[in-house]
Amino acid sequence: MVPKLLCFAFCLVLLSCTPQPSTPTQTSLYIYRLNPPAFVEFSGDFQPVNEISFSIPPSCSLLDVFPTPVGKYLLIELSCPNGQTVLFLDSESGSITQPVTETDSYFLAWTADGKEAYLRVDSLGNTRIVRSDVKGRLKNVDITGWTYDLSTMPGSSDFVFTFSRGLGSGSEMTLSQRNGRDFQQLLVDHFSYLSFARYSPDGRQVAFIKVPDSQTPFTIGELWIMNADGSQARKLADVDAGHGYAANWSPDGEWIAFVKRENAEDPSANQSVESLISNILLVNVNNGDLKQITSFTNGRAETPHWSPDGNTLTFNTVLDGRMEVQIADIASGEIRSLISEPACCPAWMRK
Repeated sequence: MVPKLLCFAFCLVLLSCTPQPSTPTQTSLYIYRLNPPAFVEFSGDFQPVNEISFSIPPSCSLLDVFPTPVGKYLLIELSCPNGQTVLFLDSESGSITQPVTETDSYFLAWTADGKEAYLRVDSLGNTRIVRSDVKGRLKNVDITGWTYDLSTMPGSSDFVFTFSRGLGSGSEMTLSQRNGRDFQQLLVDHFSYLSFARYSPDGRQVAFIKVPDSQTPFTIGELWIMNADGSQARKLADVDAGHGYAANWSPDGEWIAFVKRENAEDPSANQSVESLISNILLVNVNNGDLKQITSFTNGRAETPHWSPDGNTLTFNTVLDGRMEVQIADIASGEIRSLISEPACCPAWMRK
């Protein structure tokens, strides 16, 4: 009997030491359909599988949607009469949480674990940076309220943040480490706003866009890349600037997708987004090779978003005054729409 018990115990030890297969991550794509208003969920093979009813509040407009890195929440950013407003949407229950109700709130970034979001609040009063969990509980973050851009390092509590002291002062990018106990200045640019910082998937590099510090609303900017410690900064490509179009890394870290302005010589495009003609391109971070994804000659393509497998890009387009979401297959070059109704704001989610 004893030998059998010993054998049984030994088998339990072996099982406990053997790596167990993890539950596969489910990938979904959400697109906001304007009419009838709802977030439409698509499966990994782009079949509609679910809808979450969501009506934009009266007098507000939808700015963008930001999915948590891993989890079930979508962060919705609205433009309302009293300023920008942030909402958390539970994609499983459809419930909504508004973390800041007394003043405006601007989304900066999700934490790396997806449990909280960094927000800038009360921009016309006691401007400050906070972290909010999905239930709306707030914690102050001890960095300057002038911060307008923030990016979290994958798998870490470290982040970079960028702030400006005002028009004509340029901007400064700083690294926060050890939960805000250590700070290291990475870059100072007296002539540009350093915007849309994005860590590479391995956290070793940071891509960002330089927007000229000028009174011109929409200009030509530059896509740059540097090591995570601020060293070896170099330009990769000319990009559109001022419209809020971020450049995003491919999941394997080899490419960055960005928006290029096509009508650089048209002065009306410096003042009005409706005059912009733009396309999606890829740039190889190692050798600078460019790959054209869209080829619009009228209208615009907006921020590109990679699917988690790196095979597909999704983005808003505005063609002949109509906004829709299109997807581009990287290998074949095929571009198509998923739904016929006007739509916007693609968001890839991994649950």
